[in-house]
Amino acid sequence: MGERLILHEDRLFPIHPEARGVARRLYAQVKDLPIISPHGHTDPRWYAQNIAFSNPTELFLVPDHYIFRMLYSQGIPLERLGIPRTDGGETQGNPREIWRLFAEHYYLFRGTPSRLWFEHVLYFVFGIEKRLSLQTADFIYDRLEEALSRPPFRVRSLFDRFNIEVLATTDSPLDDLRHHQAIAESGWQGRVIPAFRPDAVADPEFEGFRENVRRLGEMTGEDTSDWQGYLKALAERRRFFAGMGATSTDHGFPTATTADLDPSSCRRLFEKARDGSMTADEAEIFRGQILTEMVRMSLDDGLVIQIHPGSFRNHNTPLFQKFGRDKGADIPMRTDYVKALKPLLDRFGNEAGLSVILFTLDESAYSRELAPLAGHYPLLKLGPAWWFFDSPAGMLRYKRSVFETAGFYNTVGFNDDTRAFLSIPARHDVARRVDCAYLAELVCDHRLDEDEAAEVAVDLAYNLVKASYRL
Repeated sequence: MGERLILHEDRLFPIHPEARGVARRLYAQVKDLPIISPHGHTDPRWYAQNIAFSNPTELFLVPDHYIFRMLYSQGIPLERLGIPRTDGGETQGNPREIWRLFAEHYYLFRGTPSRLWFEHVLYFVFGIEKRLSLQTADFIYDRLEEALSRPPFRVRSLFDRFNIEVLATTDSPLDDLRHHQAIAESGWQGRVIPAFRPDAVADPEFEGFRENVRRLGEMTGEDTSDWQGYLKALAERRRFFAGMGATSTDHGFPTATTADLDPSSCRRLFEKARDGSMTADEAEIFRGQILTEMVRMSLDDGLVIQIHPGSFRNHNTPLFQKFGRDKGADIPMRTDYVKALKPLLDRFGNEAGLSVILFTLDESAYSRELAPLAGHYPLLKLGPAWWFFDSPAGMLRYKRSVFETAGFYNTVGFNDDTRAFLSIPARHDVARRVDCAYLAELVCDHRLDEDEAAEVAVDLAYNLVKASYRL
C-alpha cells in the first residue's frame, strides 16, 4: 500500500564523491551531539504537564504555519484545517478528515523543508516507512494515534529521547511563568527555560498596548504611567525571567531601527504611546529606543539580545481579523542594518561583554551589511538563516554570503525557531548535514584541513550556540 518512504543516508550531502566522503566523516562526529534549542515557540505547558499529544492533526498540522500556509495558498480555507477562529466560529472538528485533506494535497510539499522535517519524524520517531498519500492516510493516522497513546511518546519522554540538553520557549513579560515554575518543581531533569519577548508592552502598535502597559505596572508595582517607572518595570520583569533561567530577550519589531534619545524626548514619546496619539514614524522611533534600552539593561542582567526584524506581520488583514496572529501571512521585507543600528552601535557597539544577535529575512543584507557589521563590532553576532530561509538551499546561501567576511566565530550556530516540537531533531539534523556539506567543499577546495573542519562542525552544531546564549 503506497510508495515506500526512504530517507537516504547521504541526503543533503555533496554530489561529488570526494566531497561526499568528507561530509560523511564530518557528520559522524556531530550527528549524535546534544541539541541546544535556544529560541523556539513550543508551549511550556506541554513540559509542565507532560502531555500526550491528542492526535496526529493536533500534533503536526494545527500548530505549524509552514504546513497550513501552503494549503491555504492553494485555496483551502483555514476552517477546513481546524484552525481556531478568534470569534469562536465553526471550523472542521474531525481530526481524521483534516488529516485526509492534508494527505490528499501532500504533493504540494515536494522539494520543501516541511517535507524533509515531516518525513524525518515519520521515519525516525514513529518508524513509519510509507509515504503519506490519500491511500496511506488512514494507515499512517492509526499508527500515529496508537503511538501517541503510549508513555514513550509523552512530551518529556520524547524530550529525553531527542537528546535535548536545553530548550527555550518565548514568553510575554505579562506571563507569570507558572508552567516554568511547575517544571522546576517537578523533579524532571529536562531543562526548559523562558526567553523574554516584550513586544506586547514595547511596541505601541501591538494590539492592546496601553492595557498591556497598565498590567505591567500592576505586576511589578511600578508606575508605568511614567517613562522611568515603565523602564523600571521592564527591568524588573527581565530580572524575574533571568531568575527563572532565561538567558536572552527577543524582539520581533518590523525593522532594525534603533534610537538614542535624550530623556525628555523619551518621556514625550512615551506619553504619546500611552494616550494613543503616536504616529507611525514616532512608533518606529519608540521601538528603536526600546532596543537601545534593552541593551543598556543587559549591562546589569547579562541577557543576550535577539533582534528579529524585517517581517511584515499579518499581511493578510482579513485573515488576521478572523484567525489572529501567526497564521502564515507574515511576509519578508527589505531591511536596513547599517544606518538603522548606528545609534545603538555608537553607544554599545564596542562592548565585548554583551551580545546582540541579528537575524534577517532580507538575504541581500547578508554580505552587504550583516557580515561586515558582525565582522567588526564586538557587540554583534549573526543568527542563522531564519524562517523562510531555514532550508538546505537557504542555509548554503547564508554560509556562502557570511562566513568569508564574518568568519565562523561571529555567528551563533543553529536554532530551530519552531512551534512544532517533533520537528526539532529533524531541523537540527538538516542543519548539521548542511554544515558538513559546506565544510566538505572547503576541505576539497583545499581552503580548510579536515581536522579543522571537524572542529568547526562541532562548534556550529553545539559549542557556538551554547556559548553565544550563555547556556
